[in-house]
Amino acid sequence: MASVPSLASTVQQRLADGLSAALPEAASADPLLRRSDRADFQANGILALAKQLKGNPRELATKVVEAIPENDVLAEIEVSGPGFLNITVTDAAIVRTLAARAADARLGVPFNESAGTTVIDYAQPNVAKEMHVGHLRSAVIGAAMVEILEFTGESVVRRHHIGDWGTQFGMLIQFLIEHPHELDHKAEDGGEVSGEEAMSNLNRLYKASRALFDSDEEFKTRARARVVDLQAGDEQTLALWQRFVDESKIYFYSVFDKLDMDIRDPDVVGESGYNDMLVETCRLLEESGVAVRSEGALCVFFDDVKGPDGNPTPLIVQKSDGGFGYAATDLSAIRDRVRNLKATTLLYVVDARQSLHFKMVFETARRAGWLNDDVKAVQLAFGTVLGKDGKPFKTREGETVRLVDLLDEAIDRASAVVREKAQDLTEQEIAERGTQVGIGAVKYADLSTSAARDYKFDLDQMVSLHGDTSVYLQYAYARIQSILRKAGDARPAAHAELGLAPSERALGLHLDAFGELIAETAAEYAPHKLAAYLYQLASHYTTFYSECPVLKADTPQQVENRLFLCDLTARTLHQGMALLGIRTPERL
Repeated sequence: MASVPSLASTVQQRLADGLSAALPEAASADPLLRRSDRADFQANGILALAKQLKGNPRELATKVVEAIPENDVLAEIEVSGPGFLNITVTDAAIVRTLAARAADARLGVPFNESAGTTVIDYAQPNVAKEMHVGHLRSAVIGAAMVEILEFTGESVVRRHHIGDWGTQFGMLIQFLIEHPHELDHKAEDGGEVSGEEAMSNLNRLYKASRALFDSDEEFKTRARARVVDLQAGDEQTLALWQRFVDESKIYFYSVFDKLDMDIRDPDVVGESGYNDMLVETCRLLEESGVAVRSEGALCVFFDDVKGPDGNPTPLIVQKSDGGFGYAATDLSAIRDRVRNLKATTLLYVVDARQSLHFKMVFETARRAGWLNDDVKAVQLAFGTVLGKDGKPFKTREGETVRLVDLLDEAIDRASAVVREKAQDLTEQEIAERGTQVGIGAVKYADLSTSAARDYKFDLDQMVSLHGDTSVYLQYAYARIQSILRKAGDARPAAHAELGLAPSERALGLHLDAFGELIAETAAEYAPHKLAAYLYQLASHYTTFYSECPVLKADTPQQVENRLFLCDLTARTLHQGMALLGIRTPERL
């Protein structure tokens, strides 16, 4: 089905027609329509137009209104103040537009058949290291952007650029060679190894190898030699390295599974995936003059990037000892993603503290011609997760908080809330809902904050039934499902002939803005705008529910119309929450 024009776009078109009829010389002028608390919409464009035409804005506004023929969309247009237009639409137009949305499985949201290809780099844990709270935002924000962009028609390629290469692997592999049974283990119950068991094994091995590396000079020498073997592609060394990667993936996938995220093996392309390209990347940069040798290192310099001493701070692509830095890997990844994956947009969901690095990498890629007018790179930079005290989130002992502990605590807190409110739920259902509510609470707290801002991690607030939380939205959805179940033979049906109460109008106009909101969220990479829309939707619904009896409405037609509003609200909440990666249980 084709996308459904919103009321705003229909009103905009009627105004544009009036403008061109009254003022042919201003046919292309923008009415500047927006939602208003004085009417349904307000148009401010005539003020700028009057300035341009050197006319009286109120007179021009009156002329435009008189040129708009009577129609079934605009109930009233009032010229206000110096030339604003306050516009009220008919109740029938609201219901008809919503009925068209309801008839579409996509709720009338446009699908762009000719959209480009976006490669999203997100959820980037490190091999042989535990995931902590700092890994949360990249995973949650990235997964939401994947869903939102795919829903609008973008072809999305996921990339998880895991840290699976570097000098620490020499230490780990050498230790495993000398203690060959350290990773020989079975699960306690004899079955598959769990993520927690895999991480426990890796942690134990990492600590033991680090202790030996720090205390035994001969082991340190052997470990460094092992790095050379790894980089040279020695078969035995690579096989042991692969064991670390595989063990870590068991752990990663268990955490992502708890986060209710779909991470696929082919999408995991770590630093090692670009090793074969590094030499060529450096050669291309040096031959083109984009990078130059400085004190033996291959560097790219920028006029506007200087260190504290005032001297230029370069992007180091290759170190003076021949080793490659992160820049070489990131630039090789850009080449691969543009050349082989045919990306038109590269979206990096990465900590804001890496902004300078990515600014220099993107500029280097532009100078080399790998990024151009047809291919753009964007960093969706995110802030830090803070504790309640406003400082970076740590345990009482000052340690970084393990991500899995945080998620388990959220599930426990949410399960307690569900158990307290539960009606007719079994223990198994309470556990299932508790997980959906707890994980949803963590995701929503992250996504409802602008990515660029830091936010406080406060579980008490996150699992609250009141205020801007996912639990509030989930309960609104579950309440609607309960009403629909109790409706008996009455079915949702739109009745455009009925008048609407103020709270029905407010809810209807907000529902109608869903398509435009999704487009804006996708274009700006701003999932917090979708979260804000959904919270406002639930708030509008709460007001409607308290002011307008649904099942006890005055007439059967009014019951059907209000059930229709309930049903469309539920579908919009369900779709919007799904795009954020949050479940909406039918019963709570």
